[in-house]
Amino acid sequence: MIDPQLYTPMTGRILICAGSDSGGGAGIQADIKTVTALGGFASTALTALTAQNTTGVFSIQEVPVSFIAEQMRVVLSDLGADCIKTGMLHNVEVIEIVAEVIEREVLNTYLVVDPVMVAKGGHRLLDVSALDALKSLMVTKADLLTPNIPEAELLTGLNITDLDGMRRAAYKVLELGSKAVLLKGGHLDSEFLTDLLVTENSEQIYNGPRLNTKHTHGTGCTMASAIATCIAQDYPLGEAVQRARDFVFKAIQTAPGIGNGHGPLNHAHTVVIKNEQTMDNSFSG
Repeated sequence: MIDPQLYTPMTGRILICAGSDSGGGAGIQADIKTVTALGGFASTALTALTAQNTTGVFSIQEVPVSFIAEQMRVVLSDLGADCIKTGMLHNVEVIEIVAEVIEREVLNTYLVVDPVMVAKGGHRLLDVSALDALKSLMVTKADLLTPNIPEAELLTGLNITDLDGMRRAAYKVLELGSKAVLLKGGHLDSEFLTDLLVTENSEQIYNGPRLNTKHTHGTGCTMASAIATCIAQDYPLGEAVQRARDFVFKAIQTAPGIGNGHGPLNHAHTVVIKNEQTMDNSFSG
């Protein structure tokens, strides 16, 4: 038998509303891997299917909005959620239905909104006409919004070239209604990686080394899901962000190096067999 004391109990229920990535590096696949690797339980509501790999997104298949709503409702009514994380909500109808279910079915559940707009290879994942709906229906409900610099520029209309620009944009996003904003600085031209977390009453800057690699597909999804998991496990927001940054850094550092484009991360770097002999014995009977 496997000794249960060798394993950390699973804690934190995260409902993820996002699109699928057939390449496994981003989207719902990266979300599930991240939540699981951090000891949480992931449930899902698929908002879209994509055919993509490390070189780009080739096509998108829509999911009927009634089915998106049904996925969310049946999960919430039975399994529940300690945190909800949204990713790719690609058009007005999808944004409206997800916002409606959250408003009607969810009480006092932390909401992490990752405003997915453009894939790593440049393919748009949000209809141009849906930006206003994203602002009015999702940003206003978010306990935490996690835009990268291009996304923050689209949300605010500002040009961001440095930390001061990040600060101006972050506070402008706060004015849209989100309770907290983590503006990720990965797109800045700098040898360091700087992220900025702001709330109405606080500001925290996170600095770290930048890894020189093209294997960064799915970093945004991974970061948001890691934060959501830590929040569901009762970590304070500032500590949740730091733990998520550490997780993503190691996942990039140990990336498998596969694919011809922007390769996936190693989400499984936290998975360690604490007692190999015990595992061997358990499988041998």
